Amino acid sequence: MPQREPTLRDVAVRTGLSVTTVSQVLSDAPGRRIAEPTRRRVRAAAAELSYRPNRLAQGLRLKRTQTLGFVSDWIGASPYAGLTIVGAQDAAAEQGYLLMLMTSGKDSALEDREIRALQDQQVDGLIYAAEYHRVVPMPAALSESLTVLVDATTADKRIPTVVPDEEGGALSAVNELAAHGHERIGFVNNQDDIPATHGRLKGYRRGLRDNGLRFRGELVVYDHSGPGGGYADASTLLDLRNRPTALFCFNDRMAMGAYYAAAERGLRIPHDLSIIGFDNQDLIVNGLRPRLTTIELPHYDMGRWAVLELLKLIESGRDRPAPHVALPCPLVRRGSTASAPRGE
Repeated sequence: MPQREPTLRDVAVRTGLSVTTVSQVLSDAPGRRIAEPTRRRVRAAAAELSYRPNRLAQGLRLKRTQTLGFVSDWIGASPYAGLTIVGAQDAAAEQGYLLMLMTSGKDSALEDREIRALQDQQVDGLIYAAEYHRVVPMPAALSESLTVLVDATTADKRIPTVVPDEEGGALSAVNELAAHGHERIGFVNNQDDIPATHGRLKGYRRGLRDNGLRFRGELVVYDHSGPGGGYADASTLLDLRNRPTALFCFNDRMAMGAYYAAAERGLRIPHDLSIIGFDNQDLIVNGLRPRLTTIELPHYDMGRWAVLELLKLIESGRDRPAPHVALPCPLVRRGSTASAPRGE
């Protein structure tokens, strides 16, 4: 005969406690004052008996399923933004939740079906994540669920959001170059009208101002945010009669293009030209020689923050004020920066 699964009553008998007390300990029921030694005794007995709680029954009682939905555009296929998913999964698992993932590929009709499918599964809340920091129109279906936005903002300020501190990251880059004695710092910027373009330009200007350096419009150039755009922008700056001795690039892909432009002109990195990127894309920063100093986007931390904030929202409902957080973007030093050449 198959062995009977242990029950709550079995755990209660083993500990000499009531079934109610055992249930409250094993379900982590909020608001119950149970002494820690008693909690340890219950957990030890449950482990000895290999007792597994009936999550379905708990969910029906608490009106929760211990599951969260995660809907994104391209994050699941991204080589670096996928860390957002890892951070979210880690935080969910630590809190006893499962994360159900959907990727729409920017297909709005598919996205709507995915959201509806997650809602049909009675997920306790949803995380809606963008591949890069942008302003998004909220899918109508999300109005039916508790939701947190990742790497995105929207017009509805009642929805919690978490994004990178674009301005602070750019400020750190300029501070690093200024600390190495660079006074002519070029900015290889993206041409798209997105928050990162404007935030990083603001941080660049603030960094110059904070270090007593004059803003020069000719040292800021714009192109598409790939290696080709970085090459074109860097070429423009490096062909100036009084060229910059350092470049801050909108992202690591543009920094890659800047490396090509420097090599064509016989400029050695970092001896003749220092370069800092943004994103910390592993395949790029560790593939370039010298390895690229860059600003790291906080993908993992954004994923963790979103889950923990969503769980707070599940506990309290929509009555609490919605936080709007910009997480720090740390500087990652490698080999592409050095002191400004003499005679700058």
